[in-house]
Amino acid sequence: MAEQATGISRRGFLKASATAGGAFLLGFHLPVLARGMDQEAVEAAFSPNAWVRIEPDGDVTVLVGSSEMGQGVMTAIPMLLAEELDADWQRVRAEFAPADAAYTNPIIGQQLTGGSTAVRGFWRPVREAGAAAREMLVAAAAGRWGVDAAACTVESGVVRHDASGRSAGFGELAAAAAEQPVPDSVFLKDPDQFTLLGRPAERLDVPQKVTGEALFGQDVQVPGAWVASIEHPPVFGGKVKRWDGSKSRQINGVNEILEVESGVSVLADGFWKATKGREALEVEWDLGPNAGVGSEDIRGRFRRAVGGGTTVRKEGQGAAGGRSASKTLEADYEVPFLAHACMEPMNCTADVRADGCDVWVPTQAQTRTQQTAMAVTGLPKEKVRVHTTFLGGGFGRRSEQDFVREAVDLSQRVGRPIKLMWTREDDIRHDYYRPATYNRFAGAVDDDGMPVLWSHGIAGPSIMSRVSPSAVKNGVDNTSVEGAANLPYSIPDLEVRYALVDTPVPVGFWRSVGSSQNAFVTECFLDELAALGGRDPFQVRRALLADRPRHKRVLERAAEAIGWDNGPPKGRHRGIAVAKSFGSYAAQAAEVSVEAGEVRVHRVTCAIDCGRVVNPDTIRAQMESGIVYGLTAALKGAITLKDGRVEQSNFHDYRLLALDEMPEVEVDIIDSEADPGGVGEPGTPPIAPAVANAVFAATGKPVRRLPIRLA
Repeated sequence: MAEQATGISRRGFLKASATAGGAFLLGFHLPVLARGMDQEAVEAAFSPNAWVRIEPDGDVTVLVGSSEMGQGVMTAIPMLLAEELDADWQRVRAEFAPADAAYTNPIIGQQLTGGSTAVRGFWRPVREAGAAAREMLVAAAAGRWGVDAAACTVESGVVRHDASGRSAGFGELAAAAAEQPVPDSVFLKDPDQFTLLGRPAERLDVPQKVTGEALFGQDVQVPGAWVASIEHPPVFGGKVKRWDGSKSRQINGVNEILEVESGVSVLADGFWKATKGREALEVEWDLGPNAGVGSEDIRGRFRRAVGGGTTVRKEGQGAAGGRSASKTLEADYEVPFLAHACMEPMNCTADVRADGCDVWVPTQAQTRTQQTAMAVTGLPKEKVRVHTTFLGGGFGRRSEQDFVREAVDLSQRVGRPIKLMWTREDDIRHDYYRPATYNRFAGAVDDDGMPVLWSHGIAGPSIMSRVSPSAVKNGVDNTSVEGAANLPYSIPDLEVRYALVDTPVPVGFWRSVGSSQNAFVTECFLDELAALGGRDPFQVRRALLADRPRHKRVLERAAEAIGWDNGPPKGRHRGIAVAKSFGSYAAQAAEVSVEAGEVRVHRVTCAIDCGRVVNPDTIRAQMESGIVYGLTAALKGAITLKDGRVEQSNFHDYRLLALDEMPEVEVDIIDSEADPGGVGEPGTPPIAPAVANAVFAATGKPVRRLPIRLA
């Protein structure tokens, strides 16, 4: 098949330059000295300033602007580039890129890893960078040999001219390639020409993690740094009234105690000393207006609001329809606030000086981190450097800036590097939580048992009201209704409403965002309607998805894999669910048993259509990861409030799924010619409803509230 030509923007989209020793750098709209750095220093350190660096020895280093939190982006992005470059995968390396506009994700508009957009956003741009580098290497070889570039081929990092028998490796050509003009357009391979994409590839970050060389935020060591631990208010919105640090100062190694915007900070020679100093603090709090708020108060606000608000979707007669109904059903569903519970608690190391600021941080948001440091210090962008480390879990939490702001502020105030360390208790009690919601449904089926009416009211807080208020239109936060407003089923009369209800609890992006809770409530209510009509829930979905081929295909594949038509083994029961999120389609079927009031998930089959596949091993791992995360939420997770305080504090009362509770998981990746969809988040939404629907099949009682409790 013919290759596809793609244009390269005239805004300086690609830039090539030579470095000391003959290395070849290629990147997007990033002049070498744009950051005010000394050229000789850049060259001597081989500092990356672009997407790819080819060394004289032939090694290819890809600069990855996205964050690696276990999802495999440090392998996926290099695979995109290496495919079009025709590099030798064994010679490809990956490094974290600095914070710079060069690495802006075109979907998000900033350098940020979230919304399952890394591969989606860079699917073409990074491949274009690889294709352009390949063309320039070929031009360099053709010029050296005095032959037509079209007569040259590239394979595994070597340019060849078969007619003359000559060849040269990338390293030999690097310096000359840097002198070639950047092409105005490049050809991208057709997928049937791929030799790397779509095939399993060893992850580039595994050796570092196995040997312990991988640098996570907590591993950062900066000479002269003090460790900071902050006592935060116990109630959301609370403030320091007065404090006494005299006992803390008596602890050897405690160097300073400072009141900060978010509480009182103890700075010491190490984490243990900072922690002991913090424990010795005496703080009196102004608890503010939220001191009396509890979970039931918030639930009451939701109940009073649900059904009101704004209509976000209406089909047919909406909630007033259902004229052909023979049976009707009403049901209320609830989901709780959830913490992110990253294995690595929040941390950040900052070094603020008069001439600049360095921040070492496990962040999902390099652009925001740089902007935060600029706002705190008053320094210009070129003076603020962000060093991204590996992330011990992200799930949206590490796109926030609270812990970054604290570290930078403290470093500026004491004039030395500060390593801020949160405890597990800090993480659980001072999170930006997944929103809790209250949902009211009304539905109906006709004489054939098929749904003809669907009315869904949602009440809950808004993430975007805090993050980007202008994104809330007519009182609707689209992240709150995703997975509900885009319900895929063909139901004649359908209406979805959303009522925004503010609460004292800070909310933020949590893995799969609104789809995580809305897939649960919608897929479970659909099972209730199927039962009302005496129909098989899989067959009801299949019929309602007749004009949704990608939904229908994953649904059928998940059902086939678990043997839906044959029925479950004795003592087990099955449930199924399907959801589209972040550009991908996922269905999961769960096989469970219920004994003595306990739910045990034995087996899960998952079908995922995420468009073009980069690394199938990563996709399977991400589906398994999403299932683990979603199972924890379905079976265990809940953040509750009493007197304005979060009641949970650590893994003893905010439990995670244990190793021996993990079900067998089978992942079926659907062949697709569509552009890539997301992978990191779409595995989470279907699992809670699949399990809950299996419990419904086992007990005859619908699960309408998470976490699942049968007693």
